[in-house]
Amino acid sequence: MLFFAFSDVFAQGEQHLRAAGLGRAHRRILYFVSRNPGLSVTELLAILKIKKQSLNRALNELLAAGYVERRAGMQDRRTRQLKLTARGIALESAIWDAQRPRLVRAFRDAGPDAVEGFRRVLSGLAGPERARKTHGTPR
Repeated sequence: MLFFAFSDVFAQGEQHLRAAGLGRAHRRILYFVSRNPGLSVTELLAILKIKKQSLNRALNELLAAGYVERRAGMQDRRTRQLKLTARGIALESAIWDAQRPRLVRAFRDAGPDAVEGFRRVLSGLAGPERARKTHGTPR
């Protein structure tokens, strides 16, 4: 069920990604940068648990297409902070707007006790190090 739920929720925004010539790796970057403006590349690597080489291709495509901007950090000029551009915000919002109704309906139909139980299950699946962290605020 987890696989089918994941596939069905993420399929809701795929038409926006395809129209932009992007894929799910780009979506993950857009999602976390949107919810954490100023996120460093190092922090993004830690969240996604991938190697820099894996991130670079998708991130460079987003930078070149004008969806993400990268700037030197204010306190440490060696760090590179990421932020969505207006174009990136519009794309990420369109994707999230396509996904949100399915999530809202499922949570509403399940009720608050089931939603809390589901959050506990997800925290257990994600592992203790991720359960302790919340990256960004949900919309």
